[in-house]
Amino acid sequence: MTEESPSGSGGNRFPREARVTRSDDIRALFRRGKRRRTFSLDVLVSASPAVRSRIGFVVPKPRKRPGEPKTRIRAAAVRRNLLKRRLKEIARVELLSALPSGQGCLDILVRARPEAYDVGFEQLRSELLEVKEWLCSRRH
Repeated sequence: MTEESPSGSGGNRFPREARVTRSDDIRALFRRGKRRRTFSLDVLVSASPAVRSRIGFVVPKPRKRPGEPKTRIRAAAVRRNLLKRRLKEIARVELLSALPSGQGCLDILVRARPEAYDVGFEQLRSELLEVKEWLCSRRH
């Protein structure tokens, strides 16, 4: 990788310690998390047992569209992976820096709704920025 490449430096990656990955943690967020719903996302927030705030993602497989042949499984995987990459990038750039660390840190779970497959990057970004504003207003 070249020096200019962000992925080569490792400095712009989504750090592992900032991710909610364990299924027990995800289930706990679904049980006790406070829910915020946007057009294409469900966001659950709860106090974190970790030392820093963490973000997790749940992106269900896309629904089969009417008249779509069964051979479109690969296309569905491509759409799902694209949606996951978009959400992770927006969270890395926009949300991580705004989240508290130390005492008062949060666990956040972003769950894509079926409508998320039909919206673009800017719509997802504006919805997560709306959630960021909600989170920041809750702290004060």
